[in-house]
Amino acid sequence: MAASTRNEKGAAVVDFALVMPVLLVVFLLVFQLGLALHVRNTLLACATEGARAGARVEATPEDGVARTAELISGALSPDYAADITATTTSVGGVAVVEVTVRAPIPVIGLLGPDRALEIHARAFAESQ
Repeated sequence: MAASTRNEKGAAVVDFALVMPVLLVVFLLVFQLGLALHVRNTLLACATEGARAGARVEATPEDGVARTAELISGALSPDYAADITATTTSVGGVAVVEVTVRAPIPVIGLLGPDRALEIHARAFAESQ
């Protein structure tokens, strides 16, 4: 029994060295996926709030753009608020304000291809 124990001496170090890089890569991929989903959900929430702000009785779609940019800049980064548009459209005969946000998809940290993520949010115009 003592001979077999001597033959396995140092095996735990080798196992650790082989398994740890794989576990680290899996952890980083799951973390990055979570970050991307967080960014998407945050942009959607900010765009929805901006659409509501632009759909008020005394407001214009530009007010929705300003509110969306303010919320995104506060929650994420001003880089994510660089391309925001708002229009008044009709859906099923009902006037709505639609806010569109184009932002980078976070691939490595918060860096990624610019304007690859497109978010749309609508709110019913209160002036009807």
